[in-house]
Amino acid sequence: MFQKYDIIVIGAGHAGCEAAAAAANMGSKVLLVTMNMQTIAQMSCNPAMGGIAKGQIVREIDALGGYSGIVTDKSMLQFRMLNKSKGPAMWSPRAQSDRMLFAGTWRTMLEQTLNVDFYQDTVQSIIIENTAACGVITGLGHTIYSKAVIVTSGTFLNGIIHIGEKKFGGGRVAEKASSGITEQLVEFGFESDRLKTGTPPRVDGRSLDYKKMDEQKGDEQITGFSYLDVNRIKPEQQKSCFITYTNNKVHDILKTGFDRSPMFTGRIDGVGPRYCPSIEDKINRFADRDRHQIFVEPEGFDTIEIYVNGFSTSLPEEVQYEAIRSIPGFETSKMFRPGYAIEYDFFPPTQLKHSLETKKINNLFFAGQVNGTTGYEEAACQGIMAGINAHQKINEKDPLILKRSEAYIGVLIDDLISKGTEEPYRMFTSRAEYRTLLRQDNADLRLTELSYNIGLASKERMDNVEHKKNAVQEICSVLQNTTIIPDTIIAYFNEIQSSPLTDKQKASKILLRPDVDIVSLIKAIPELQDKTKEFTDKELEQAEIQIKYERYIEKENDLVKKMSSMEELLIPDSFNYDKISSLSNEALQKFKKIRPRTLGQAGRISGVNPSDVQILMVYMGR
Repeated sequence: MFQKYDIIVIGAGHAGCEAAAAAANMGSKVLLVTMNMQTIAQMSCNPAMGGIAKGQIVREIDALGGYSGIVTDKSMLQFRMLNKSKGPAMWSPRAQSDRMLFAGTWRTMLEQTLNVDFYQDTVQSIIIENTAACGVITGLGHTIYSKAVIVTSGTFLNGIIHIGEKKFGGGRVAEKASSGITEQLVEFGFESDRLKTGTPPRVDGRSLDYKKMDEQKGDEQITGFSYLDVNRIKPEQQKSCFITYTNNKVHDILKTGFDRSPMFTGRIDGVGPRYCPSIEDKINRFADRDRHQIFVEPEGFDTIEIYVNGFSTSLPEEVQYEAIRSIPGFETSKMFRPGYAIEYDFFPPTQLKHSLETKKINNLFFAGQVNGTTGYEEAACQGIMAGINAHQKINEKDPLILKRSEAYIGVLIDDLISKGTEEPYRMFTSRAEYRTLLRQDNADLRLTELSYNIGLASKERMDNVEHKKNAVQEICSVLQNTTIIPDTIIAYFNEIQSSPLTDKQKASKILLRPDVDIVSLIKAIPELQDKTKEFTDKELEQAEIQIKYERYIEKENDLVKKMSSMEELLIPDSFNYDKISSLSNEALQKFKKIRPRTLGQAGRISGVNPSDVQILMVYMGR
């Protein structure tokens, strides 16, 4: 019944979809196995993509040739560029998505991708022969062979849903959990543990009083996520989100259910996400605060369903209902379904290589929440890297491993396998030490050529990058070679209340002023208008960033060069750490467990001191 595939992907969430698309577009024959063909790329929680640091990840996925950016652009309800008041390193795109359109667009794009086949079934076990994954056995008893297997099981491995004192098996509400894989891999020596996440109630938008809330409109200019020319909604077509707040009455009502909360009664063993806590966790941890923000977010263009962001909870339904109706604007709200918590298995990611291949089983890759992450974006970026590297592995090619200085994706993967995680991992800009280099605007300049060279990014993408590079260089050259006479710019400086010029200056130097932006400067100087009229706003913006932040970029590049020597010092796989008697016990245990690839990675392992790294360097003959 089944042919032999190059790669089998287990699970069709964000990680699984990106993995399947990447491997297939590189030429591998892929089978995507999902428990439900109707929930491919389901947005299980918040109907939004991007945000702080997450937006950078989506742009990196797009730069590599992934689908998440395109799908988000085609299905967005609203777009906002966050942190615009700060420097470009902090700018982060975010889009509110139409939940059903998002999933439907993903499925359509996958169906139009050559080399992707689909099969609806569970996977009960992985076929492992000679310590290598070579297929799966499904719930219906089918044996399907492949050269590699990618596990992207999300929250479905032995998932348990909690609502107050009720609990039942499930990977999502109304969807059954999956069992068998955890138990099998534990027998092979893998460590597994439990994590939890949660979701808020969904309510009827017709029952809300939006006049009592603060409206949050989208940006007047929609940048989007994809570097390709994608049809996006027009600014005036965007749907608004709204903001309201909890109060002491809401908190008091919620507290009445704490004695029946699975979190407080100890019925949930897994650790929840620190940076996206439940509402009961918020009022318990931040008892001094008398209110918390609630974001009221539409689920789509053609639905009345509303996502109550910030009210994630697993309290009893009646407590949820009474509390939510005490929030301003929610007094007559009707609940579609209550919030719930879900507890699930994951495999601590220190058991992986940088390629996301497991250390114990060859040709077996993990991506997404199975590695302890939280969020669509974190899952999707692991998926595309697992898909790329599974294809590379079965074709006996080197893996694509992104450095911390090359991508947020590189930071995320290195953090996971070097430090592990005891709570759901979420990406922040603060996790990246080179965030001035890793901006959302230049992901294509950083990554597209790498992807093009291994056969994933298209020629169209590569041509776009080359055009952008050339355009930015030309703009910078124009600004650096155009001299501005004081008299010609007096009116402009008066308008922006900037101190006047005392002598001639190059336009590039004038652009360094914090109150000067490239668009208004060009408008003020006819000579610049004539020389730059053929360039796009994005090309102008990129040139402005490169000129304004040149010193900071140079400093960060110098730091990368200094640190690269440690990253290039490879530690042999067979290195015997037991012969180093002067290592601390914790460092010895961590080195033997994680087996870092480089001295740089060794230094980032939690519990390892600089002295341990110096000792290791001595024994390596450095």
